[in-house]
Amino acid sequence: MKILFVAELREHARAKQRLLALQDLGHEVLGISSIAEKDRDRPSLWQRIGWKLGYPIDTANLNQKLPEIAQKFSPDLIWIEKVLTLYPSTYLKLKEIFPNLKIVFYSEDDIFMRHNRSVYLQQSLSLFDLVFTTKPRNTEELPRLGARRVFCIYQAFDRNFHQSISLTLEDQVEWGADVSFVGTFERDRAEEMLYLANNGIKIRIWGNGWQKWQKSHPNLQTEYRPALSQDFIKVICASKINLNFLRQVNRDRHTSRSLEIPACGGFMLTERTDEHQNLFIEGKEAEFFNSPIELLEKIRYYLSHEPERKAIAKAGQERCAQSGYSHHDRLQVMLAEINLQKLSREINTSRLG
Repeated sequence: MKILFVAELREHARAKQRLLALQDLGHEVLGISSIAEKDRDRPSLWQRIGWKLGYPIDTANLNQKLPEIAQKFSPDLIWIEKVLTLYPSTYLKLKEIFPNLKIVFYSEDDIFMRHNRSVYLQQSLSLFDLVFTTKPRNTEELPRLGARRVFCIYQAFDRNFHQSISLTLEDQVEWGADVSFVGTFERDRAEEMLYLANNGIKIRIWGNGWQKWQKSHPNLQTEYRPALSQDFIKVICASKINLNFLRQVNRDRHTSRSLEIPACGGFMLTERTDEHQNLFIEGKEAEFFNSPIELLEKIRYYLSHEPERKAIAKAGQERCAQSGYSHHDRLQVMLAEINLQKLSREINTSRLG
């Protein structure tokens, strides 16, 4: 297919990984960035206000550019990845230009939650042929906001990127730790790690927003930067235990890290949820916890039981590879769902004729 792919296309961002995976699968894909380069890291005050009110400013001039680019490219499918600045009128114009065009929307975030959607998106939900979500509960919730068809699919890892790597002694020193966490500051996860620190566990933390916790405890080594791209893989491979906390504000039951950590061959210790239990066998492919006490007990156990820890990490990596958890695998399922809907529509049209 010819696919027009609209997303925030940062290097090594998951949207970029999906675009490249679609190309690997043999599709002709044209990517369009949804955010102007100058606004990626330092949005203006008016932009921040617009996002807060649910009316984000289209600084990339996407509403004008997208129909123009579509007319030149003539896509079979337009893939919209969590773009909140496109107006309903833009989608209607695209449908007018290409009556048989399929437009699908995808978001890893919980777009039923108000902070993850805009007024424009809510007004456009009925115009999408298909909405893809990673949140099972969205399949019942989003139709109440106007979505015609919602399909849930779990998150994924990049098979071309998330792999075990060999580390030098210098890498081990620079990136390694007994226990590591990669992620943005949130108070509940910070308090859990402070509990661990108070009980003798040393943790290295990579991510934004941790500056105020730098001196909260000697056992918490907070870095002043995130671990991105290849650095993320180095942290995972150099750490004995990799913590994975969920975001309650997104009602997470699993995240992209839930697949990326095991795919890199890292030992993952994460919150026990139904979705994590669907993905991995507890105690054999990953480890789970329900409380700070259980988390502490499992960290102490696996730091002193290296063979078990390494066996679980290896089995988790094999599960990712064998169970279709990559972007390539997930995208094939999603494209099949799009084509199934197209076939169903053609059959119904034929019957009417």
